Amino acid sequence: MDKLLYIAMTGARETSLAQANSANNLANAKTTAFKAELAQFRAMPVYGDGHPSRAFVMAERPGHNFDQGSAQTTGRNLDVAISGEGWFVTQNAEGEERLTRRGDLKILPTGELVNGADNPIFGDGGPIALPPFEKIDIAKDGTITILPLGAEETATAIVDRIRMVNPALSDLEKDTNGLFRSREGNPFVADAAVSLQSGALESSNVSVVGELTNMINLSRQYEVQVKLMASVEENGQVLDRLLQP
Repeated sequence: MDKLLYIAMTGARETSLAQANSANNLANAKTTAFKAELAQFRAMPVYGDGHPSRAFVMAERPGHNFDQGSAQTTGRNLDVAISGEGWFVTQNAEGEERLTRRGDLKILPTGELVNGADNPIFGDGGPIALPPFEKIDIAKDGTITILPLGAEETATAIVDRIRMVNPALSDLEKDTNGLFRSREGNPFVADAAVSLQSGALESSNVSVVGELTNMINLSRQYEVQVKLMASVEENGQVLDRLLQP
């Protein structure tokens, strides 16, 4: 009896975690270049001093949906989207290199180039910082050309190039802050084959209909687990009455 109760309890707990995962995906359905997180259930034996005769349910995140979102034309010079496979290089708060495909760029008062999540965008030599300019153009290979403030129309200057990489997807995992890192700690090497599209943004790859359907299924699973726990309690009460003298 207690085995059934334990399995039902862990099933309900892990189902609620899976619901939180789907809710997070839905909350980011409009986030630029967001990659949906996957979830699955697995039966796990309980190991201890004796034989693993009991099991529990575990919800796990085996990976992420790396499918590319659709490119949405904006016409804004600072909006860029990776064409095909590839990533922009950025860093986390600890200064460690991370990857993102988010390209809604903006320039801070200090001249630093960041995306909509305030993640610095890396060039060949590190975080990109731009001098004051009147006009900016970002080429397919990531080269940034500006017309300096007060300069003549022909006095354009190349200031940096956005660093783009294309590591194996199997080597990537997501940080808690939504950025991707190398599982093995491998360095991110620039790949000249990766290109970008200027004046466009990549949308999230979250399927709203799919996530809503999944939420409904998870809600039904949760109800089943709760009913099982209630049945165990009722059966236990009946057994207690039968054992009474």
